[in-house]
Amino acid sequence: MAQEPRQFHATTVLCVRRDGVVALGGDGQVTLGDTVMKGNAVKIRRLADGAVLAGFAGAVADAFTLFDRFEARLKEHNNLLTRAAVELGREWRTDKYLRQLNALLAVCDRSTSLLISGTGEIIEPEDGILAIGSGGPYALAAARALVSKTALSAPEVVAEALRIAAGICIYTNTNITVETL
Repeated sequence: MAQEPRQFHATTVLCVRRDGVVALGGDGQVTLGDTVMKGNAVKIRRLADGAVLAGFAGAVADAFTLFDRFEARLKEHNNLLTRAAVELGREWRTDKYLRQLNALLAVCDRSTSLLISGTGEIIEPEDGILAIGSGGPYALAAARALVSKTALSAPEVVAEALRIAAGICIYTNTNITVETL
């Protein structure tokens, strides 16, 4: 019997908007099957001359391809986040090569946060909190609780919620990177 290829599991990425600040953070773990391959990966990038933050969950090489495509769409559309996201979503959904990519993107600028998926979904969270990746549901729940019950700033909520997710999700660690706009 042929053995199924081992899958890379990478990450938890969380975006929180609060008090005019948006923070995007991610953990640093990359896992192959049941083995931690790397603990200090950086999965958050600044794009569009620092005006846009982007984070990925999923296959690393696929995510780098998507970062490059998304950045090209941003340049084409004068750094308009929503327009670039819609164009990437359309391309991702219809291009035979891109459809095979296994990753999600979380992107944000000063006014908008979006999840971009390979099936063409562009989702803007209604509460300003967005999470993707293996530990995404845990980080999302923790962030919602922290926002409703504390006065922590957006970057503090992101860091604490990611630490909480790391205590639950085996594919998430506490080597956390947080960027803000």
